[in-house]
Amino acid sequence: MNWQADWGLRFRMFVTMFLLFALYIVFAGVITAYVGGGLLVFALLFGGFSLVQYYFSDTLTLRSMGAKTVSRDEYPQLHGSIERLSQQADLPKPKVAVVDSKVPNAFATGRNQKNAAVCVTTGLMNTLEPEELDGVLAHELAHVKNRDMMVMTIASFLSTIAFMMVRWGAFFGGGHGRGREGGGGGIVVAILVSLVVWIISYLLIRALSRYREFAADRGAAAITGNPSALASALLKISGQMDKVPKDDMREEAEMNAFFIIPIKSGVIGRLFSTHPSTERRVEQLRDLEREMQSF
Repeated sequence: MNWQADWGLRFRMFVTMFLLFALYIVFAGVITAYVGGGLLVFALLFGGFSLVQYYFSDTLTLRSMGAKTVSRDEYPQLHGSIERLSQQADLPKPKVAVVDSKVPNAFATGRNQKNAAVCVTTGLMNTLEPEELDGVLAHELAHVKNRDMMVMTIASFLSTIAFMMVRWGAFFGGGHGRGREGGGGGIVVAILVSLVVWIISYLLIRALSRYREFAADRGAAAITGNPSALASALLKISGQMDKVPKDDMREEAEMNAFFIIPIKSGVIGRLFSTHPSTERRVEQLRDLEREMQSF
């Protein structure tokens, strides 16, 4: 495997983490000042959530998607492909999970290379040829190889917390803030700050995710040596996305940053895209194919 470190991706990951850390500090300070409870209590609460998200990110993500960890006896070919591709990528074999869904899609999750999971849908396995499926699996393993999942996990966690405070801030704060002077105003400010944090963190996720998809496509080409197989898979998946029932995994549109092809539904899915266009990705893969053939 001709694997080359993607310094562009590493630089973007560093900048994203730095900006998220600064955003986290501002968020914690403002919310603590206006909601009350003390900075220590707030730090312990959010620190606890962060640790849970970090150490159990793979389990939480798989459960949220309705994924089931499967054994080699249940899916021998899938296990065999992931084991072979993991060896080619010089990676520990990740956990293997399957979602029973007609949507052809896949994602990887986990905090590091030793604690990762690769998940595919039954729709994906029924849609793709073996070489195309290898291309998709290699793409997900490239995310593991690039270590970009941890950054996406942290970024998504902060975005989710801010979004929850926007959605439920008035409900949780309404019964406590009215008795204190200016309490109602504090809740409004907390909700507004949460909204700003949610928007900024989502934009950071979007910017990083678009680049990391290109990096993972290049990584998949390096692992398999067959860029055209992934290009074919992307075209098939993209063509099938609008043919599945609208309620099949569509409620998980906020998880788009983790998918190989985003689900185009919901307010977030319509306003923003976490992925570059399929056409641009296929064009890059075809360029890589021509480069490989020239050697």
